[in-house]
Amino acid sequence: MHSKEAYLFWSLANHLLHKEEYRFIQLSEKQDELWIEKLENKQTKIIRLLRKDLDWSNWLQRDIESVAFNGERIRKQVRHREMTVLNIYISPFVPVDDYEDKLNKPFQHSKMEKTTVESVIMTVDRLEEVAKQLQRHFMKPLLFLEEPSDDIDEQVIENLKKQTLWLAANKAKEETEVFNQGKPIFTYLFIVLQVLAFLWLEWKGGSTNTSVLIESGAKYNPLILAGEWWRFFTPIILHIGFLHLLMNTLALFYLGSAVERIMGNTRFIVIYLLSGFMGSLLSFITSPNVSAGASGAIFGCFGALLFFGILKPKLFFRTMGMNIIVVLVFNLALGFMIPGIDNAGHIGGLIGGFLATGIVLLPKKRNRIAQLLIACFTALLISGGLYYGFHFPNDQTQEEMALIEAQTYLEKENYSMMIKELTPFDKEGATAQTYFLLSYAEIQLGETEKAKRHLHLAIEVNEQFHEAYYNLSLLYLREGNTDEAKKYLDQAVELHDSEDYRQLLDNLNENK
Repeated sequence: MHSKEAYLFWSLANHLLHKEEYRFIQLSEKQDELWIEKLENKQTKIIRLLRKDLDWSNWLQRDIESVAFNGERIRKQVRHREMTVLNIYISPFVPVDDYEDKLNKPFQHSKMEKTTVESVIMTVDRLEEVAKQLQRHFMKPLLFLEEPSDDIDEQVIENLKKQTLWLAANKAKEETEVFNQGKPIFTYLFIVLQVLAFLWLEWKGGSTNTSVLIESGAKYNPLILAGEWWRFFTPIILHIGFLHLLMNTLALFYLGSAVERIMGNTRFIVIYLLSGFMGSLLSFITSPNVSAGASGAIFGCFGALLFFGILKPKLFFRTMGMNIIVVLVFNLALGFMIPGIDNAGHIGGLIGGFLATGIVLLPKKRNRIAQLLIACFTALLISGGLYYGFHFPNDQTQEEMALIEAQTYLEKENYSMMIKELTPFDKEGATAQTYFLLSYAEIQLGETEKAKRHLHLAIEVNEQFHEAYYNLSLLYLREGNTDEAKKYLDQAVELHDSEDYRQLLDNLNENK
């Protein structure tokens, strides 16, 4: 390799890797051809440098076509719609025959129109002209392009080459280290825990059984208001149905692994648990429904990756960025469109993961003031959420709490207090259970007409409420109205063919 051309080759490579932040793709065995990339660059994503003693233009044409083929292969690998390859020849001279037509306009192969090759020939005596051509690609002048001296030392070139190769290797090492901060130990642990929890729920009576879910630690607002604070955390490992478990397990396997490898084990557990907690908290504030699942914590992994994108935007968008954003938007949209999905839990988890990552930051990266401010803001947000949730529960939650209290009075046979506890909810929109418990207390106190009215209301709300039909039949039977009693008893038997219902119906039919 000629000394001047070698110096230009490695000077340009060094500048592009160090100053322009291009990344190494491939270096030929003879170290005279280098491919580098910067996929986030809108103008020039791929650069190919070739040190070559050019002779004839027909070889130049064949080589440009070869560059187009390689560029198209790279474009498909990285899934870019279009790509421009800057092809720079470093030669002691230009081809001996006419070659300008090969360089005057970008080359596009007829079968590869999405890949464009723009070629430049750099010679020592054309540096100023070439610098102007390259300025269009880098949006600034390349001031380092100066004609090397005739007696340039080979050791200078060797040192420049070593520095350039070290830059490339060190950059690759740093990026690899970012994704190897820890093995996904806790990710796998949570997967095992949620599978075991699912088997436990199925053994207890079914993971879709609301009573089993509440008993096992699902998010249930009345019990949280009663002091069971752990219900902000236990829903993280509980799932409602096999499909719910399967989808969240797959999501945790991929997202959790990625976050734990980037953040390390300790930071991951902080992010995951805080995300799950904030998902449960926002769900507690906005939704009275029973809920469970790792979705909030998994959305926290999305939040962690988004914060990672703020800290390392180039690496983020080059490796995962758009895929993460598209999947996140899709899942959030799905939550708004499909009824029954606890999107508040998802959004709370997303916010929690983002803030938690701001508190712990990346390994080997510290900003005490920023971390403290984010921690204070997070604490304020959580405190405000807890205060609002505990002091301003929604109507359905208050009614469910009243039902729990009424059950307590029922066990003590204090029927007057049952009625007092439930009367504020004796209005349009009350649950069938509220009407039924009111009727039961009224029956015990001899207030038959009120009891009948509440039983009819219970049936209007829930037509499958066989106990309400049965109690109505008993009240009508007590009044001597056997026709009405039989009508409601028939419906009770149809809904629930119990021995008590059937025996009473047989007695009515015999005495008719």
